[in-house]
Amino acid sequence: MLNTKCSTSLQHLKQTHALILRTGHFQDHYVSGSLANSYANSDFETLDFSIRVFDQVRNPNVFVWNSLVRGFLDNNQPLNALSFYSTKMVGSRSMPNKYTYPPLLKACAVLGAVEEGVQVHAHVVKYGLSGGRHVRSACVHMYVSFGRVLDARNVLVGGPEPDVVCWNAMIDGYFKCGNVEEAKRVFENMKEKNIGTWNAMVSGFASCGMIEEAVESFNRMPEKNDLSWSAIIDGYNRGGYYKESLAIFKEMQREKLKPSKFVLSSVLAACANLGALDQGRWIHRYIESESVPQGAILGTSLINMYAQCGLIDLAREFFNNMKQKEVFTWNAMIGGLAVNGRAEDAIQLFFQMQQEKMKPDDITFVAILSACAHGGLVDKGLDFLRSMKENYGVEPKVEHYGCVVDLLGRVGLLKEAEEVINSMPIEPNAAVWGALLGACGKHGNVELGERVGKILLELEPQNSGRYALLSNIYAKAGRWEDVENDIYSLLEVVIRKLNLEGYLPKTSEVLFDIDEEEKETALRYHSEKLAIAFGLLKTTPDTTIRIVKNLRVCDDCHNATKLISKIYNRKIIVRDRVRYHHFENGACSCQDFW
Repeated sequence: MLNTKCSTSLQHLKQTHALILRTGHFQDHYVSGSLANSYANSDFETLDFSIRVFDQVRNPNVFVWNSLVRGFLDNNQPLNALSFYSTKMVGSRSMPNKYTYPPLLKACAVLGAVEEGVQVHAHVVKYGLSGGRHVRSACVHMYVSFGRVLDARNVLVGGPEPDVVCWNAMIDGYFKCGNVEEAKRVFENMKEKNIGTWNAMVSGFASCGMIEEAVESFNRMPEKNDLSWSAIIDGYNRGGYYKESLAIFKEMQREKLKPSKFVLSSVLAACANLGALDQGRWIHRYIESESVPQGAILGTSLINMYAQCGLIDLAREFFNNMKQKEVFTWNAMIGGLAVNGRAEDAIQLFFQMQQEKMKPDDITFVAILSACAHGGLVDKGLDFLRSMKENYGVEPKVEHYGCVVDLLGRVGLLKEAEEVINSMPIEPNAAVWGALLGACGKHGNVELGERVGKILLELEPQNSGRYALLSNIYAKAGRWEDVENDIYSLLEVVIRKLNLEGYLPKTSEVLFDIDEEEKETALRYHSEKLAIAFGLLKTTPDTTIRIVKNLRVCDDCHNATKLISKIYNRKIIVRDRVRYHHFENGACSCQDFW
């Protein structure tokens, strides 16, 4: 009963628990261990019950101990798994077995705890358990995650002939270290392959950016399981092929395969990046209709999808109703508020996070600094940067300095932004200099832009975007010697109405050496204006117009869209390459900071 009915129903689990107590079977170690294991199910969020069950067992045997070790890991508490083993189990009379160490080795890998991992491996050898395939493969995975491929290889060949599980772990390890040729060599030489072998190749190629090879391996698989589909969908997402990711999901549906929560999470990520709200909503309905457990991972994916599709209030409502929140859940909500122009709400949520005893990490600070940048909150952003290490024990990384440079640059404090870069304790990368170059373009600082542009061209000589941005700066300054059907009809009407409202085209946005009249014509047919005209033509007056583009919104289109939202009494949501703009009644949520 515990291993079947109770794995999907908390109500059944509680009823079975009551039956165990009533019939006097609680002190049977197999029963109590299975009960503790059932309560450790991460979908139920009842790990505390599992611990209480364990505490009431007299002289627990290794099966009961293992249930708790594995339970901590399954509930994203790897540090507690190690602590529980080292402070309690090691001193008990119960001897560890081959099932004790795989979760402990995985916990070390997750934490990046090299010293502790070596000590756990020493215990494996001490108790004579290094020959088991699951223990060996877990050791290989752990050493690979530490970047110690030689140690992983020594574990692999330092005993009986490795089985397919161990070789699969080694393939995965070579891919993680970027040694694609060695991974391919191991694969070709393997006499026995299983689904896990093929899955390792698919996910490995994808992680190295070799999506064509990943697809080829996926298509060659003699059979596929849920992890196979998840691997290829993740691979497409990692490479930015979000439409292809959704196409694979539809193919999976045609084959009548039931997706796991991990597949659904990956598909929601694709929806978020595409702004595919209808598809995302369909998946949400599917999750509810199929009673798919909404743990922290899937719940966070739903929050991210709604936030990235511009429905920030719905994302916040879903967040508030979530029972199980991890730090990445808070990060997704704070980041969602930031890109949707709700900087003050993001800051308030940051402090609420601490009130609920959730410690922020480095990604949290990227989100909160981004919120300050999008809201023009200079003093608060600088305070957050200063307090990171002192108050929260988080060492600022290059991404955090990049956010601060972006923050200062947006409001025109270019000198201060350059001073931040020059005072960084770590080497600034192209993204940091790029933020400053973008600010030079926005505020027309040709001299600084030229200096920064030269630095960037040395760092990224193949990045055409850097040349274009520097070209734009010259063009805005007038230095041309340095720069070598129905929708259109409706757009003309829109432009005439804009002109009546006092709209003046910002011709400095046209980066070609042509006369002013030609510049105004070029601005008229920018993609955002065409998309808005299409939206006005094809939707009812009460419909929100949603636009997704892969470039930044230009100043002219930003000003025009504000006026259009007022003239036509329409809410218009534009997602550009960096953030969301919510236009309503002549104003934008970004408050002209973008």
